[in-house]
Amino acid sequence: MDNRFIIFGLHEIEGVGWQSMLRLLTAFPEPYQLFGLSAEQIASCGVKRSIAERIASEFTPGFIEIKLQLYKKHSIQFLTIVDEMYPAILKEIAQPPWILYYKGDPAYLQMRSIGIVGTRMPTPYGKKIASQLAAQLSKAGFGVVSGLARGIDSHAHLGALQGSAKTVAVLGCGINQIYPRENAPLYKQIEQEGIIVSEYPIDTKMHPGMFPQRNRIIAGLSLGVVVVEAAADSGSLITANFAVDESRDVFAVPGPITSLQSQGVYELLRKGARIVTRVEDILHDYHYLLSESEKSALHRTQASAELTNEEAEIARMLSDVPVTIDELLEGSQFTFGHLHAVLLSLLLKKAIKQLPGSSYILA
Repeated sequence: MDNRFIIFGLHEIEGVGWQSMLRLLTAFPEPYQLFGLSAEQIASCGVKRSIAERIASEFTPGFIEIKLQLYKKHSIQFLTIVDEMYPAILKEIAQPPWILYYKGDPAYLQMRSIGIVGTRMPTPYGKKIASQLAAQLSKAGFGVVSGLARGIDSHAHLGALQGSAKTVAVLGCGINQIYPRENAPLYKQIEQEGIIVSEYPIDTKMHPGMFPQRNRIIAGLSLGVVVVEAAADSGSLITANFAVDESRDVFAVPGPITSLQSQGVYELLRKGARIVTRVEDILHDYHYLLSESEKSALHRTQASAELTNEEAEIARMLSDVPVTIDELLEGSQFTFGHLHAVLLSLLLKKAIKQLPGSSYILA
């Protein structure tokens, strides 16, 4: 039997946690050797006796086949840590999950991604900023990772779905458990347009202790983590701490100094988190990951967001190939004086460049 199925089967046995998996797979680097072991042999690896007895009695090829059929019935797939498609960035953390159960497209796990997390009780400001940053990151080619929780997480996912890079939702329960229930439509949309992942076996119910473990995966899949609104005791700070521990960047969005939802953010800033007032504050650190075409597209998107409708109309007629003023006059139907004023405004905004011979290109 393939190693990935053996690892999957071991992970499916009730009570077998991360440390037990580590001890057994360290002692038996060829997982097939685990079949037919006695409880004494298993316990000698440092596994709790009651768990060792369960493994000895349940762990068989037949058990694995039954579990595989269960996941097939529910259209749930999985990646193990030995699979080629398992995200390399996640292998770098101290405790990478042995299994990622998923629904959606696993290609999204290969994206360069940024985590966005925050309070479950955001202000209108926090909702807007989370959605806006996520949309801009996704349009710039960066996936957005969050936890599908109520509040900032939900708005981050919704924003990311507006772009091309989409989003990864990491659950703190079994992948067939939707929490909170109001996020069922969002869950379905992410399943279709992004990916939902969990390290917990099917039907695992949510309980608070699982969320800190979930947060390490959010940080582990991300180049950096952005915290948008977080109270002093927010679970989002746990994600930020994981990011620090795993040498990932931490960014924080400032809010009103009087807001309780900003107290955790300001604590992060005092500890050295990078301040975010616009998406460029995040992208600046990862500009080296962008191709020239992506940089150009990003520049145009950023520039167009600051342009009037008339300025945007002229900018759309330009590229890196020079266009003469006569061609712009013909294509825009502006009068010469009006076109000249629009071009001057674009030059002042550094959105375009003027070349000899009264021709123009995008800056």
